[in-house]
Amino acid sequence: MEPILVYGFPSGSSMGLIAALEWLGKPYQLCRVDMFGEMQEPAYKKLNPRVETPVFITDDGEVLTESMAIALWLAVRDDRHRISFEPQSDQADRMHQFMAFINTGFTSAFGPLWTALEMEDDDPARKEALRKLGKEAVIERHDRLEEMIDKTPYLVSERPTLADGFLIGVARWLDFHDVAEKSRWPKLAAIRQRLEEDPAVAYASALENGERAQGSGACQDHLDLSEVIQRFAK
Repeated sequence: MEPILVYGFPSGSSMGLIAALEWLGKPYQLCRVDMFGEMQEPAYKKLNPRVETPVFITDDGEVLTESMAIALWLAVRDDRHRISFEPQSDQADRMHQFMAFINTGFTSAFGPLWTALEMEDDDPARKEALRKLGKEAVIERHDRLEEMIDKTPYLVSERPTLADGFLIGVARWLDFHDVAEKSRWPKLAAIRQRLEEDPAVAYASALENGERAQGSGACQDHLDLSEVIQRFAK
């Protein structure tokens, strides 16, 4: 069977994994999940007890969670090195460094902003404190990422890799939460622009928004969440 990526909307970090699957070019399937609706239902916990996306169903029918684990599964099977590099190479090490940074400190910096947005109680002072904390953390993490970027068109090389997929799924949160102008970090802004103009990213963004879109042809089907849970939940 083709592997299945369960991705979330709105603005899920998993959007970048759709782009990565398009760059990889091997057959796959998708399942779109409302993170504020379907994902909060008890049935979803049977698929991922941590109530998060992405979830990846491997070609053996095994359920794999956590973006890093999914990315490493894809990299091992990337025999033509379309989204990764030769294992133990300097480029592979650098890619893993970027992925780890983006998946940990860079992503978590947005946590207070998401908490403030999703708060149900009306506490303006607390919301403002969370937003201030979040903005400071996001700006600091952007500063550090800008320092890490070299002179290549993408994070690691002349072409987009899994690291760039991780980046584009999260970096757009800067705009969503109105933290700062992306031009404040010119190297990062240039990479973001290249990625946003990439056909695979445009396709992934359109799917996330619920639009019909034409991709590379690698995506074989869109499955309902209920079917994925019935077949693969434990």
